Amino acid sequence: MSSKHHKVRVGISVGDFNGIGPEIILKTLNDKNMTDFFTPIIFGSGKLFSYQKNVFKLQPNFNYINNAAEAANGKLNIVNLWKDNVNVDFGKPTEESTRMAIESLEAATQALMNNEIDVLVTAPINKDEMMKHGFKHAGHTGYLEEKFGKKGLMFLVTETLKVAVSTHHIPVAQVAENISKEKIKKQVKLLNQCLIEDFAVQKPKIAILGLNPHSGDGGVIGTEEIEIIEPTIKELFEEGILAFGPYPADSFFQPSKYESFDAVLAMYHDQGLTPFKTLAYEEGVNYTAGMPYVRSSPDHGVAYDIAGKNVADEQSFKEAIFMGIK
Repeated sequence: MSSKHHKVRVGISVGDFNGIGPEIILKTLNDKNMTDFFTPIIFGSGKLFSYQKNVFKLQPNFNYINNAAEAANGKLNIVNLWKDNVNVDFGKPTEESTRMAIESLEAATQALMNNEIDVLVTAPINKDEMMKHGFKHAGHTGYLEEKFGKKGLMFLVTETLKVAVSTHHIPVAQVAENISKEKIKKQVKLLNQCLIEDFAVQKPKIAILGLNPHSGDGGVIGTEEIEIIEPTIKELFEEGILAFGPYPADSFFQPSKYESFDAVLAMYHDQGLTPFKTLAYEEGVNYTAGMPYVRSSPDHGVAYDIAGKNVADEQSFKEAIFMGIK
């Protein structure tokens, strides 16, 4: 069914239910007016969410369904994947919570590929525990790349700050060997296309960070900038893409600098995500660029330290939903 004939159907995977996933989902959807904008479809357990809504003293009404195709507009739908009781143990992963996180993600992704939902929003997972239980990827992006047969790009976004990372979840010791001209060129082209198609930027300006401190300081602190990054930027510019840099990461994330660009490509995970989460923690959204489907998530993790305490802030999850719809 075309999205012109129904409200946007937002599929939601529950993540690790011993973290804050169900809490931020419930807090976001507790407002009855939310279903005026979209049709939420949670892939989870009716008994789990009934228990957790009592813990957090929330009063949403659920519409239990067997598959996403049965979802009703104007209602909070739960695809009831598990009929049995669920043992919630806030603050630590268990075999049960990990298994359900995997099954929820798999079911939601399949519904997305079947066009039963329009957008996938993923609650936080525990990557290490999932890999111990047979999940083959160090995060959502790798899993979705395999399912969709496309290379994606981790893209953290707000209205004013958008940061992608060239290398994802790998050890810092392996970052330099995973940087190449071909890889950076493909990523910047993908980023440029995403900004045009998904964010309506007509002629994106993209800043590229250096790998080494002070962007190598002319080769004194590393040569990746001279040998790889600078020639790549030159080639991209010659091909009509407004790529600039490489900029030293330690001084780039000042409003007067980053706000001059539509997006930033960092060389590794913490180089981009540390300043992003510092500047935009509550409103930041993790958006997977380059995919044939829309997937977004909050920019934080499972937060076991506050799970069950009714203090989790749902703002980033709410932003992830509306970013996906937009």
